[in-house]
Amino acid sequence: MTTTEQDVAAPGQPVGADATANLWLHFSRMGAYRDTPPPVIVRGRGAEVFDDRGRRYLDGLAGLFVVQAGHGRRVLAEAAARQAEELAFFPLWSYAHPAAIELSQRLAAAAPGDLNRVFFTTGGSEAVETAWKVAKQYFKLTGKPGKTKVISRAVAYHGTTHGALSITGIPALKQAFEPLVPGSIRVPNTNAYRAPLFGDDPEAFGRWAADQIEQAILFEGPDTVAAVFLEPVQNAGGCFPPPPGYFARVREICDRYDVLLVSDEVICAFGRLGTTFACDKFGYVPDMITCAKGMTSGYSPIGAMIASDRVVEPFLRDTASFSHGYTFGGHPVSCAVALANLDVFEEERLNQRVLANEGAFRATLERLLDLPIVGDVRGDGYFYGIELVKDEATKETFDAEESERLLRGFLSGALFDSGLYCRADDRGDPVIQLAPPLICGQAEFDEMEQILRSVLTEAWAKL
Repeated sequence: MTTTEQDVAAPGQPVGADATANLWLHFSRMGAYRDTPPPVIVRGRGAEVFDDRGRRYLDGLAGLFVVQAGHGRRVLAEAAARQAEELAFFPLWSYAHPAAIELSQRLAAAAPGDLNRVFFTTGGSEAVETAWKVAKQYFKLTGKPGKTKVISRAVAYHGTTHGALSITGIPALKQAFEPLVPGSIRVPNTNAYRAPLFGDDPEAFGRWAADQIEQAILFEGPDTVAAVFLEPVQNAGGCFPPPPGYFARVREICDRYDVLLVSDEVICAFGRLGTTFACDKFGYVPDMITCAKGMTSGYSPIGAMIASDRVVEPFLRDTASFSHGYTFGGHPVSCAVALANLDVFEEERLNQRVLANEGAFRATLERLLDLPIVGDVRGDGYFYGIELVKDEATKETFDAEESERLLRGFLSGALFDSGLYCRADDRGDPVIQLAPPLICGQAEFDEMEQILRSVLTEAWAKL
């Protein structure tokens, strides 16, 4: 494991017992903590985190696909302190500050094609929300006011704000908050393991999947569709990479029907796949990029929507205005931390590290394919999903009750108790997801595989 700077202070007394008295946890069944407190993580160092009882865990999810440069990086903390002392806050509402200017320049320089205009938010959902609003107003400004709808993929997650949740393709996450924003349409995703057609021909499957976007545009009417939102590697469902030729075909379709292509890189940007922006890895140039998470390695919240010159042009005319913004979007401290984080990426060649090690990561995880419960290992870079099955030969999956018992009744707790923090997820078929900090190498890959092997073997014995 790569050594990082001085980690934070040592843990104090356990605090878990009091944690839920006032704290509302995110995406959590709060009733589960009525008698048993949640884990309380108090410090981090490199690829490790420690709880309030001093127990050490390998961070196999980089916090939440976030902590690219690892925990406990003093250089990032010091960048925040320096900026806070000089200028702690000023809004970007008709004003600018140096950190936002410099960060926008560096992001534009790293983005592909003519994506040169950066709109800062405080996170990924806000970036997606911003992109949809930009797309709607863009077409109003260019004389096509009927183009308001968006297309996204089944089981795809794009955020929790009402617009981003509407784009999300996971019905169970949406039901409690309906009615949502109308005009969001779903198409098939690129899960080749469960391809309904062309399962033995990746290129044919990719063209089929892309062509479903064209069919959706034609069905809705090209004069009603504003944008297509796609992750380079789809997160929910368990890390679906694009088949060969998929994005080239999608780009062709979007150009044909004057539909904006949004590359949602909230997870995939900033080295997760080995490039600053993941669209570069797969050879396509979108009209907008949404990003967040790894931009600061989690040391301060920030997100961004990056637009092409073509998209921003009508907003620069005469008295046009984009009436949208966030108080803390482009916060000076977050921008300063992002700049320092990008420096770390360059100095330590983190993108190159991922590209050099991604094959070893895949090979290590693929050892698990000898377990009867493991059906598929898929992903890219440092972003992988392991799909769990009842029968390898038939690919039979678990029903809802079985998945509940397997994931929440056993795997989540057993993996954590064994020293591995990762995600056991059933937004789609049951999977375990891994996305470690980019500083990890073979030692961490081996540790993940060994813990997973032990726990999954036990899980199979319990079925």
